[in-house]
Amino acid sequence: MRLAMWSGPRNLSTAMMYAFGNRADFAVVDEPFYAAYLASTGLEHPMRTEILKSQPQDPEEVIAALTGPVPEGRPHVYHKHMAQHMIPGIRRDWIAGCVNVFLIRHPARVVASFGAKYENPTLEDLGFVQQAELHDEVREAGGSPVVIDSADIRRDPDEMLGRLCDAIGLDFDPAMLAWPAGGHPGDGVWAAHWYGAVHRSTGFAGPEDALPGLEGAAAELARQAMPSYERLAALRI
Repeated sequence: MRLAMWSGPRNLSTAMMYAFGNRADFAVVDEPFYAAYLASTGLEHPMRTEILKSQPQDPEEVIAALTGPVPEGRPHVYHKHMAQHMIPGIRRDWIAGCVNVFLIRHPARVVASFGAKYENPTLEDLGFVQQAELHDEVREAGGSPVVIDSADIRRDPDEMLGRLCDAIGLDFDPAMLAWPAGGHPGDGVWAAHWYGAVHRSTGFAGPEDALPGLEGAAAELARQAMPSYERLAALRI
């Protein structure tokens, strides 16, 4: 199985990669299009130089690796993708050959968390619109994409990961509920900037508190993202 997990930033995506990475039958790949995305857009992300050096910048080279042999000879591979990385010019026909899951999170939480690490984010940076577009493309190609909400996972990881495994035709493995502190060998080089909290974790954090209060540009950004989020949230397992 090639499991493509599509999310945006600050979406529980790294914890989910660790959950699948703690299974003996899964290899993991962390944001394989990040360097190609930065090279094409010219965006100045934290650790840009290191990221560009660490990965192929040619999308075709990335696609060849994703559709080639599974790393480490494992039966399955988990691809952690950021939906916003799939910019025009990167072909998407290979996506139909994956089992596609869309990991969503309430925009207010994403804006509050991402804004603390990245100055003046835009709607395009957050991936909500791109997630909804990719979901539609997978369905139009005859696929059966699965949607799961990070809040549901944090509220009951055992139940929700079991549901996810059922939805994608995979046996649930309790090893998914915990992992060693300190990160995963498959982490991208950008982990030093973004993954501090999850590196200190050994499992999923508990249920989230009330939504953060946002003002000004942050509140407007969350408002713009809500239609795409709500459309996918209506389909969540």
